[in-house]
Amino acid sequence: MFQELSQSMAALSFIDIFNFCVFFTFTVCYTYQLYYVFVVLTRKAPAQVAKTDHKFAVLVAARNESAVISDLISSIKAQDYPQELIDVYVIADNCTDDTAAVARKAGATVFSRSNQEKVGKGYALDFGLKAIWSTYPDAGYEAYFVFDADNVLDAHYFAEMNKVFDGGAQASTSYRNSKNFDSNWISAGYGVWFLREAKFLNQARLTLNTSCAVSGTGFFIADEVLRRAGGWKWHLLTEDIEFSASSIIDGVRIAYCPTAVLYDEQPTTFRDSWNQRARWAKGFYQVFAHYAAGLVKGIFTNERGHRFACYDMLMTIAPGMLLSIISIIFNAAIVVLSFTGVMSVGVAIASSLSSIFFCLFNYVMFMFVFGVLTTFMEWDSIRASRRRKLLSMVTFPFFMLTYIPIALYALVKKTTWKPIKHTISVDVSEYADAKQMGRPAA
Repeated sequence: MFQELSQSMAALSFIDIFNFCVFFTFTVCYTYQLYYVFVVLTRKAPAQVAKTDHKFAVLVAARNESAVISDLISSIKAQDYPQELIDVYVIADNCTDDTAAVARKAGATVFSRSNQEKVGKGYALDFGLKAIWSTYPDAGYEAYFVFDADNVLDAHYFAEMNKVFDGGAQASTSYRNSKNFDSNWISAGYGVWFLREAKFLNQARLTLNTSCAVSGTGFFIADEVLRRAGGWKWHLLTEDIEFSASSIIDGVRIAYCPTAVLYDEQPTTFRDSWNQRARWAKGFYQVFAHYAAGLVKGIFTNERGHRFACYDMLMTIAPGMLLSIISIIFNAAIVVLSFTGVMSVGVAIASSLSSIFFCLFNYVMFMFVFGVLTTFMEWDSIRASRRRKLLSMVTFPFFMLTYIPIALYALVKKTTWKPIKHTISVDVSEYADAKQMGRPAA
């Protein structure tokens, strides 16, 4: 009996040490993001004033987006920024509908692309960028904006982003809101996530003068950066995060403009959401595999002002979710083996079950707190009913909880880019001025 008790205590000690190491690793790696919250709550983001209006090109990679593409172009045409300084280019990428015709009618220059082998937004952007360089070599564009076809912009968007570019930024992202937050719990989950990213990650980074990360849409990149790269050279499943990691390693600081407001359409079905987030998860794994070593090196060798940016980016792409999955699987295996008699560690069952509960409960509560904080701070900016806003605070943690099986699925399954159909056309005039919806403060 004494021997069995000793074995049980040894197994229990091992389980506790393992779970403590996982918890300690998370705490050490990500505590700095709690400091980000403190920064946002106690300090104002720096404001900028532009002395010069600069000339920009807009790149929109669109695949079968005839239902929404004209809304984006209309919102660009409605900008309170000199229209002669904005040219819109749509890359009709493997389209089987009339996206190209709709875009031309709305006032865009269209390049049609047909390539079934090199599929993805990165390839389309590279095609469009090189088409502009060859067709309009003297256009004089100083930076290129990237939008998704389903976006619409606040009327001040370009004026605000011009301030950031005029201030010397070589790349910058913007405030990403949702135009269909009110659709259901899935779209609301996306909406809270992107608002949280804008408010408690990018705004804190801006305030602390470190580097942000571009996220899919609503950003610009300076012409000199793209020419130095020889075009759009980032072609992993998450080309935006790849660009961010690559740029930060090279010492390029990505800025953020909290007063440039973009509205994005979010998926409303779980199937579309699963496919999209599985691609994101797979893309993050790819970026980590390709750029983790460079970021680790940058933490120690980059210029002083860029070292923390390398660490922050490393934590952004690190597969932290896998630690949670490993912990859950490990403890679940202990429970199963104990019940089947393979392991004589009955005393460890309670420890493993409590560890699984602790892991899931902490994750849910962490996301609940962030959901509540984000929703209340961005309350006036969210285009949704009061009921949906309140309900989203409850459903957001469960939306994020679905990332656990998605992260595991993306790890073991081949994931490819799959188009998501956008159908929500809006009255652009309703989005003309974000001040009406509680414009984010600088």
